Amino acid sequence: MKKSTLLILVLIVALLVGATVLYNRLSEGMELDRLAIQGGAETTAPTDSQPADTHDHAETDPTETAEATETTEAPELHMAPDFTVYDLEGNAVRLSDFIGKPVVLNFWASWCGPCKMEMPDFDAAYQELGEDIHFLMVNLTDGYQETVEVASGFIQEQGYTFPVYFDKDTDAAMVYGVSSIPATYFIDAEGHAIAQAVGAIDAETLQRGIDLIYP
Repeated sequence: MKKSTLLILVLIVALLVGATVLYNRLSEGMELDRLAIQGGAETTAPTDSQPADTHDHAETDPTETAEATETTEAPELHMAPDFTVYDLEGNAVRLSDFIGKPVVLNFWASWCGPCKMEMPDFDAAYQELGEDIHFLMVNLTDGYQETVEVASGFIQEQGYTFPVYFDKDTDAAMVYGVSSIPATYFIDAEGHAIAQAVGAIDAETLQRGIDLIYP
């Protein structure tokens, strides 16, 4: 191997490691309860500090309320971009293969601390809802820092039961513009991208996302 090629590989690994360390540090202060819903809205978990409804509101004209309701349009739905990943046996799998049931799409890697933090909640949700919802746990398999062997070994060691797919061609990551992980997308049964969350999410937020695609 030429020295220049070896140097490039070393630099790539160093950049990946540095980015991982930086992301793990920054993610310590990230909110765990934020979902971005298609259309630009954001939802957070309710807190006790939110004021209760005291019914002391100014009177409104019922006709104005009706007009506002009639003119409010639902956000336009967009199809989730398709991609190709691979199962443990090396078979090609496309996101479009799963249309017909809701999909929870999660990008992760075994070296990612926040990914590990949320995985037990994803596995619990899969065990409860796996017959009704597809869980696509997509591993960022770059072949250097993360390989099929390393990723599958981690899943087996932890005893997780959800299906894992490997993004060996970085097709899924590029299509979705994944620049930090974990990242989770909630897709309805017709293939529309409904909501997403960047960063680790807790069980409550995961359930809120599921409720948006599986009411």
